[in-house]
Amino acid sequence: MQTTAKHDARSRVRDYFALTKPEVNLLVLMTTAAGYYLASRGPIRFTGLANTLLGTLLVASGTATLNQWIERVWDGRMRRTANRPLPSGRLDAREAFVFGMLQSIVGGLYLLLAVNVLVAALAVSTLLSYLLVYTPLKRKTALCTALGAIPGAMPALIGCAGAGSAIDGRAWFLFVFLFLWQFPHFLAIALMYREDYARAGYRMLPSFDTDGRFTRAEIVATSTILVVITSLHASHAGVAPLIAVAVAGAFLLYPATTLVKNVSRAAASRVLHTSVIYLPVILLVATAYDKSR
Repeated sequence: MQTTAKHDARSRVRDYFALTKPEVNLLVLMTTAAGYYLASRGPIRFTGLANTLLGTLLVASGTATLNQWIERVWDGRMRRTANRPLPSGRLDAREAFVFGMLQSIVGGLYLLLAVNVLVAALAVSTLLSYLLVYTPLKRKTALCTALGAIPGAMPALIGCAGAGSAIDGRAWFLFVFLFLWQFPHFLAIALMYREDYARAGYRMLPSFDTDGRFTRAEIVATSTILVVITSLHASHAGVAPLIAVAVAGAFLLYPATTLVKNVSRAAASRVLHTSVIYLPVILLVATAYDKSR
């Protein structure tokens, strides 16, 4: 009995942890840290960085939890999400709601008290725009991806504000980069799970794009713009960062352009996984060759 109880407790902890979407939060923390680093003047204040990351993590985890609470019924209709803690019934909806609210409130207050007002305001506005704008629009219009990319890019500005600096050109470059990066990333997911999304009533792709041709062209176009702006930005830092960014860009563009002719799920999956690798590479280059430090 004691062994069973311990197993049940561990399972509940794993389910609560899954509600926070840790794989997404890892990307959030990376971009927040990059924004903090680029906005810092002089030596990094590691206490300030840790406070900014912790508060942002709490708000992001609360956002993910509340998002799953809102979408629990529709998640149950999708094969890829039906086994999540809420649609599967392993966790109670009320418990998840309280868990999400606690994380969000504690995270917002922590940022307000331990960092500054601007960071707290940016984090809370990110949460609200994600839950009140992006989440309901997923069932109404394919424009949800573009609107959802705005809160998705906010960690860049949160990190910058956490460093106590004005939101300058480098922070806005990082914001634009993150905004554009989400298109090939999330549109690839939408192509991979098109039937699954349709089953739940999510309009992740335009209704007129029955063969996915428009979406595949959109992936190529946004990937190309992404590579161009990162290359232009890196060219001011020197030859080495420009070469690094160009190689990373080619790495992203190859599966994106291949997807135009190969409409398979495997081809879309390659775009998805390439984008996940591309993001930290560009962040690393941007921080490693920042000449203002």
